[in-house]
Amino acid sequence: MLRDVTIGQYLPGNSLLHRLDPRSKINGVLFFMISLFVINNMVGYWLMVISAVGMILLSRIPLKYFLKGIKPLLLIIILTVILQALMTPGEIIWQWKFLHVTKEGLIQALFMGTRLVLLVSITSLLTLTTTPIVLTEGIEKMLNPFKVIGVPAHELAMMMTIALRFIPTLIEETDKIMKAQAARGADFESGNLIKRVNALIPILVPLFLSALKRAEDLATAMEARGYHGGEGRTRLKELHFAGKDYGAFGMAVILLLAAIATRVLF
Repeated sequence: MLRDVTIGQYLPGNSLLHRLDPRSKINGVLFFMISLFVINNMVGYWLMVISAVGMILLSRIPLKYFLKGIKPLLLIIILTVILQALMTPGEIIWQWKFLHVTKEGLIQALFMGTRLVLLVSITSLLTLTTTPIVLTEGIEKMLNPFKVIGVPAHELAMMMTIALRFIPTLIEETDKIMKAQAARGADFESGNLIKRVNALIPILVPLFLSALKRAEDLATAMEARGYHGGEGRTRLKELHFAGKDYGAFGMAVILLLAAIATRVLF
């Protein structure tokens, strides 16, 4: 299941989304997330689902990658849906002792489950179509105007991108440690919740040591290559907005306006 996490992974390709400027993709994801929290009815959610499916088709990335990304969060999604169905007041359609399911609860559960799936899918789509280096440049360019108030744009962009980049690496490392511990007789599946948590402790120590060692190696490599921050650095390829990027930004704005319209009109 750990290998199913897709956030932080990059899948090479030549689709329209792969060729977009990272800033237009970051803005698109932000607008999509805002739109997702603006809507509050079935029409709005259908709009967001159709938009997400359209972007996935444009990326030419197989659907299995997005399904794999949802799989690790399936338990959280199911628990969220159940809690929404049981705890939302309204017209009761099923009741057993103190438990009851309402019509409004089922609708809210459907909305929350859809919202979580779309959030994971769109976030995965950003990293699957953007290399870590280009993503760093995009974040830094977007944060540059805030330098006048003391925001360290380059450092923040570098930290966020390194964190995203090492998600798959740490997941792979965790998987290896768990298999090594299982080969030595460790049991992570049986027992109650407390026993399972205690069984994970032997994994955390080597994982933290490995993460610290990787961080030290990365710092040494960056220093050996003359890295001393963002001041005075040049790039082989500078980012430039093209017509397709302005088009993507315009579509993101239209999506947000459409989401607001569905909330007001329906």
